[in-house]
Formats: sequence, structure tokens, C-alpha cells
Amino acid sequence: MTNDDRAADRETFVAATPWAEAARTALKQDASTRRYWRLTRHDGTDASTAILMDAPPGSEPEGCPPDATPAAREAIGYNAAARLAGGRMAPFVDIARGLSDAGLSAPRIFAVDADRGFALIEDLGDDLFARLLEGDSPQTDEMTLYEAAVDVLIDLARRKTGPRHPAATENDGAIAPPPAYDETAMLAETQLLTQWYLPHRLDGPIEADFAEAMRAAWQGLIQTLPAPSTLVLRDYHAENLLWLPERRGIARTGLIDFQDGLWGHAGYDLVSLLEDARRDVTPRIIPPLINRYMVGLGLDEAERDAFAGHYAILGAQRNAKILGIFARLANRDGKTRYLDLLPRVEGHFMRNLTHPHLHTIRTLMTPFLPNP
Repeated sequence: MTNDDRAADRETFVAATPWAEAARTALKQDASTRRYWRLTRHDGTDASTAILMDAPPGSEPEGCPPDATPAAREAIGYNAAARLAGGRMAPFVDIARGLSDAGLSAPRIFAVDADRGFALIEDLGDDLFARLLEGDSPQTDEMTLYEAAVDVLIDLARRKTGPRHPAATENDGAIAPPPAYDETAMLAETQLLTQWYLPHRLDGPIEADFAEAMRAAWQGLIQTLPAPSTLVLRDYHAENLLWLPERRGIARTGLIDFQDGLWGHAGYDLVSLLEDARRDVTPRIIPPLINRYMVGLGLDEAERDAFAGHYAILGAQRNAKILGIFARLANRDGKTRYLDLLPRVEGHFMRNLTHPHLHTIRTLMTPFLPNP
């Protein structure tokens, strides 16, 4: 399909909504193939806005079929193995509706054509946490924002599970779980470290024996994690959170970019928030925020010790993935700006490796990362 054809389909979709005559303003594109426009319409003296989301089907490698086995997912490719949404709109819509039904501030869905990859959604504004915290004089207190973000994660972790359904209409306190963030998905992500990041650092391929040793070490660690127990949004950080101070409680944190969400491990999104690849969270606020999360879940001393170990494993796993993704974006896709972010992620990763649980990975990585 040509760009002109896609534009025509987009206009046909909007024409069937009350936003047909709205003005369009293109918004900044993220690292994916999705594109966004802000639509503005005037009703007398008032203006209202919505976001047009365009996720072209087939624009990314095939995602995960619902009932595919681990072997089948690995054979299809990375997107399927890691259970990514790819170019599919339906996962975003399903999770958005579940979050909204639960009283969280995900965008409301005004209109959707999942087959063609279009959605018209609520505009949550421009006050990204990252933007409010820019510069030497941030517009909002960092701790205030991060406490609000942690409270969302506490709320998610406390919710009951339930059978999966496409679009909940009754809120019984449960969020229907998407597929599990399972061993196959987590292991596929760690392999990006050996497939992309280490070859980038070495300017050449790594030995097969080393790659297999790393895979075995990661697999052993992942198998020590508890069973998935909560909705994991999977990309929960300051550039995907919006401040909505006019709302109350957990609704003050606006949520976007969660289409890859899975039923995963408590603590994963906390790692994503506090070990941000794109900004430095002030170190002194991190321990109180982790403590806030553990208190919110009512963890006793033994459970806190176990959580600290799981947090280190999840951090290492996530940061290994990000190192690989950023190297892949630079070397395969020509998006070299992501190389500027590598030092921060390397720092996170090396700190993760200091935990005793990560001893084997630390030993394997010693020749590549200084003083892990």
C-alpha cells in the first residue's frame, strides 16, 4: 500500500466519526511504526481534541498468534517469541478498555477499526513526566510524580485476576489478563544482548559457545522468578506517563504506549520506571519509592528480601533487552541517536549485576563491561 492509499484510508476512517471536519496536527513519532495526529474541533467558543492513531497492519514483523507454542513462536521470529503486538491495534484497545474500566487514566476509545489499524482516542495532553522534569527548574516535584506512578503499580499489583475477555464492561476490581510474560518471551529479549549489543561493542560476532552459555544462564535466572501475577505495561517510564493533576488518586497518572502489555511479574514496571533509559531518576528518591511499593503490597521482611532479588533479575533482564534494542535500532535501522542512551543503560545493567543472584551473568560479562 502506498502512502497516498494509507492517507485515503485514514481520512475515510475519520470521515465516519464526529471528527470529520477537525483540524489535524501531526505529533512526534516514537520508535515504532505508529503515527499520531491531534484533531481539534470547535463547538461554538469551545475547542475539543482527540488523538488519531495510525498503526498500519503488516508494518512490523508478525506478532504472536494466540495459541502458538513456544517453539512455534521462536520459529516465527522475535516479535512472536517476545509476545509483541507488532502492527496490531487490538491489544492496545483491549488493554486501554481494561485500564479505563479499572479507574485508571488510559485513553478512552472513541472509534476504532482494528483490522485497518486506526483508532480515535482520548487526548490526555502533553504534560509528559519527562517534559515536566526537564531542565534545572522542573515544573513539578519529581517525588510527587514518581509517587503517583508507583501508586498506579501498587493498584495494578493488588487487583484480582480473571478470565480473559476482549472488552470488559463491568468493573469487579479485576483486569482480565493478556497472555503471560513467560519464559519464552523473557528469554528472547535477553538474546538481544548477544545478538546485537555485544557484536556492536566488539565490532563483530561473538562465539556460539558464549551465546549458548549466556542463554543457559538467563534461562536459569528466569526460572527462579515467581509466576506472573499482574498486568505489566512493559514500557512504563517518564516519556509514557502524563500528569493529570485535575484528576484524583491513581487517575492522576495518564498511561500510554502499553500495547505490548502482558500478564507478568510484580516489580517489572517498577524497574522500568526507576531504571529509565532516557532520564536519570534522582538516586536519593529511589529507595523510598521501592519501599513505598513494598509497603503498598504489604510485604513482610522475608518477602522484601525475595522481592529485592527478583527486582535485580528483572532489572538485568530488562536492561539487557534495552541494550540490544538500542544497538539494533542504530545498526539495523540507522537510528544512531539511540547510541547516546547506551551509557546510562550500561550503568543500570552493571548495578544489576552486583546482586549475588546475577553472579553467573556477571562472570560471563566481565570481559565486556568494566567493573560490573
